[in-house]
Amino acid sequence: MHKVFSFQSTIMNQTRTIRMYIPKNYLNTNKRLPVLYMHDGQNIFRDEDAIGGVSLSLEKVFDEQDCQMIVVGIDCIQAQRIEDYCPWQGGEYSQQFHIDDSWQPDGQRYIEFVTNELKPFIDKHYRTKSDKTAIAGISLGGLISAYAVCVYPTIYNSMAVFSSSFYRNQEKIEDLIRKSDISHVNKIYIDCGSLESDDNKVNHAFIHSNDEVAKAFQTELTIINGAKHDYSHFRHRVGNVLINLFS
Repeated sequence: MHKVFSFQSTIMNQTRTIRMYIPKNYLNTNKRLPVLYMHDGQNIFRDEDAIGGVSLSLEKVFDEQDCQMIVVGIDCIQAQRIEDYCPWQGGEYSQQFHIDDSWQPDGQRYIEFVTNELKPFIDKHYRTKSDKTAIAGISLGGLISAYAVCVYPTIYNSMAVFSSSFYRNQEKIEDLIRKSDISHVNKIYIDCGSLESDDNKVNHAFIHSNDEVAKAFQTELTIINGAKHDYSHFRHRVGNVLINLFS
């Protein structure tokens, strides 16, 4: 089942669109299911909803694989995507990417909304496994997912991030990871493509950024040969990783 609804957040002081994947046999059993939270919700399930017209097609992938988990996608508001997915202002590392740093970070509040408002609502209205909650994201969605795991490690005990833009908050996220007790986190997956940028210097810095975060998490970075920073490449690898996230 693919369900779409509006959710009023007191913390964010706005309404957010939520998209859910619920397994086809959910209504025919009493089983409790693990839950995966994802960002950029409109790009997760169907091409017709996606910004740019290319999604991860996870609804089709999960149906074909009879995936037994609930997926909760939170739509981004394009005008505030950077603010929502960055916990802090950019640091020295980000300057080599020549990005605009005039925005004000709001990622800490965004994760508070997901964790303390949306998750309790989902747990109340659906049969969930409270000890099986994962978080995943692409690009800046990877940065905010890593932040969430560090701040709420007893809640998000699995994480998968793809081509993450850690560089925007490189120093801060590395420092937070190393200071956090993530002993409750069962699985961490981090990847990036070998061709994230057409600029060789930027591409090297992007891969180095991901490798340093992987080292901070004491895990391995998976480099996908030939993969670029776009959904036509993401969709070929994300589904299989997520299916195995709770195994």
